[in-house]
Amino acid sequence: MKLYFLRHGQANWEHWERPDDERPLTKKGYKEVESVASALKELKVRPQNILTSPLPRAFETAQIVSEKLQVELVTTPLLAPGFGLHSLRQLLADHPDRDLLLVGHEPDFSFALAQLTGGTIRMAKAGLARVDIEDAADLRGELVWLIPPKILKEI
Repeated sequence: MKLYFLRHGQANWEHWERPDDERPLTKKGYKEVESVASALKELKVRPQNILTSPLPRAFETAQIVSEKLQVELVTTPLLAPGFGLHSLRQLLADHPDRDLLLVGHEPDFSFALAQLTGGTIRMAKAGLARVDIEDAADLRGELVWLIPPKILKEI
């Protein structure tokens, strides 16, 4: 199965006085994610589902990609901050044998990717990684690619 990990786009910090978990994407974040969504379509990335954290910046990111790829979007608290292999195991049990695009947060995604692949990984905002997993129970995967948004914009 193919797992795609997409870190949410740039979120608003400027003059932000509400809780962190309410921060939306910035205008730049929207544009960046639109470029990523176009690149995903160009690369023929076709997950069966897009699963997202319920936080606005992740949900908005997932919504843009979902609309571009015309793929069902599912919100899950398992992708909220605190995501790890325990959460991934549950997601895979809930969506067996499906290619999934997961939208979430740092540092959770980098830690999870490192544990899955045995490497050291750092996800950029709006960065995208693909990990292929042969056995969901084993939770070991191969990092097929890790693409920063600067490269995705060029596709």
